[in-house]
Amino acid sequence: MNSNRPLIIDTHTHLCDRVFANDRATVLIASRTIGIVGVITVSETLKDAKINIKLADIHPEILPAAGLYPGVVDLKQAEQLEEFIIKNLNRLVAIGEVGLDHWIIKDEAEREIQHSIFERFIELSLSTDLPLNVHSRSAGRHAIEMLLEKNVEKVQMHAFDGKASSAMKGVEAGYFFSIPPSIVRSRQKQNLVKQLPLESILLETDSPVLGPDPEKRNVPANILIGAEAIAEIKAVPVEQVLETALENTCRLYGETERFQKFKAEVLKLENS
Repeated sequence: MNSNRPLIIDTHTHLCDRVFANDRATVLIASRTIGIVGVITVSETLKDAKINIKLADIHPEILPAAGLYPGVVDLKQAEQLEEFIIKNLNRLVAIGEVGLDHWIIKDEAEREIQHSIFERFIELSLSTDLPLNVHSRSAGRHAIEMLLEKNVEKVQMHAFDGKASSAMKGVEAGYFFSIPPSIVRSRQKQNLVKQLPLESILLETDSPVLGPDPEKRNVPANILIGAEAIAEIKAVPVEQVLETALENTCRLYGETERFQKFKAEVLKLENS
């Protein structure tokens, strides 16, 4: 690891995905060599959430989250995830990924259910004080409006694909926006970063997708590609991007019990 480089936390991955089943440990070792000390691993289903908890017991750098992918319009599954989150509050850093997806769900009746499920997770976030890790494909404005209506404060908008004008409303509320390596091939992400203050930016990879090459499996080690692209757009050193992203991540997730344990065990070790 480069000891002069700031520590890095990948704030949105799917390391529970079966594409990592055969080499997950190797992927994590490669991540550590470039300074990644923490990897927030979100879930799309209850099965994923359970896997995340188990992975965190094996790999201390994994920070588990639990949520229901908004493409799953199923109230029963949402209820099961709620129960799981409540039972595992001290082991989770976030509720996620949850949110809205109007690209997948186009039927108005199903969108109403999707919105009601998101609202339930918003209420759960407010009652548990767990941050929300939000998916909002083709629904960024709607997702931010819902969050603002409920006065939610702890929010990460993952791979936001909406207009910068919509994002700025979230910035004003203190929300964070995580940028994946696909920024190198996304004009929308590049324009978004131009508008976002550095103090509102987090780093993510969304592994195994949203990598620099859409035809290849994305991995956490590609996070530097995103950071370097942000640095170029903002005309600042990449070290400044990394330092600020780490500070932002700790501001958002630092009060959770699981993140406190992570700081004591992992960050302390890395800084020693």
